[in-house]
Amino acid sequence: MEKIKLGGSSLEASRIVLGCMRIADMEDRALAKHINRAIELGINLFDHADIYGDGECERKFSKVLTSEVNREDILLQSKCGIRHAVDSNRKEDQYYDLSKDYILDSVDGILARLGTDYLDLLMLHRPDALMEPGEIAEAFDRLHDSGKVRHFGLSNFHTTQFDFVQKHTDHKLVTNQVQFGVGAPHMINSRMQANTPFEGAGDRDGGLLEHSRLNDVTLQAWSPFHYGYFEGIIMDDPKYRALNDVLEDIGNSHGLTKNAVAVAWILRHPSNMQTIIGTTNTSRLEDIAKAGNVTLSREEWYRIYKAAGHMLP
Repeated sequence: MEKIKLGGSSLEASRIVLGCMRIADMEDRALAKHINRAIELGINLFDHADIYGDGECERKFSKVLTSEVNREDILLQSKCGIRHAVDSNRKEDQYYDLSKDYILDSVDGILARLGTDYLDLLMLHRPDALMEPGEIAEAFDRLHDSGKVRHFGLSNFHTTQFDFVQKHTDHKLVTNQVQFGVGAPHMINSRMQANTPFEGAGDRDGGLLEHSRLNDVTLQAWSPFHYGYFEGIIMDDPKYRALNDVLEDIGNSHGLTKNAVAVAWILRHPSNMQTIIGTTNTSRLEDIAKAGNVTLSREEWYRIYKAAGHMLP
């Protein structure tokens, strides 16, 4: 599988990333098989966050890391900044915290649960309205100087927020993890429909695609099969019958499943973004990984885009 250097850094990562948000309920043997198969397929980057499974996902992963996987053969990234009130996981008690002390404490917890001395990449999970960039910079300095974190990035940040944080730290921010897929191509729509009165012309992110290429930042696409904000999955949804027909037709011509074609659509964009795949089904992972070996034509890319109901002015 093709690898890229994240944000111009020394980190050489696979275009497809294995997301670990749902591994908490996997049996240890099944998880070990899943992770080892991912590595065999050329996937070397594994995505975590301190809130996934309330930390259990990182603890489960550590068992495989300790017993079966050479730490130096893989890249580990995790995220922090989303909190819940003490003794509560209710959504209404959720809040964001990018204070220096919380970032430092979070990383210590992440490392302990993963059973590793360092993260290859730490990302701030969501922008905190109360964040002080100077505090973030201090936390980054301490984490880097101590050897606990090698590189830094952000997640779900608007371009101006991204630049705001970058201005205050000497550490190059190498990634921005964002929602993107054929069912949620907001970054594409606002550019394709620029200077029109159409609804899709609304700019929600400040031009993330162009920003990433201008500043050598790697975008990581999460939830590549969802539409809306977790409203549903595009695969076999009656709302997306035309899209599914096109995905199947193009998939047949390339020997790919519909899931793999949807990922190939993301990977085809010249911004060289990555796709995070959160499946816990090893067979499905094997199918999707084939997307890394196929480059869709321009005509196929636009055919998929339009079949999903997105307009060209």
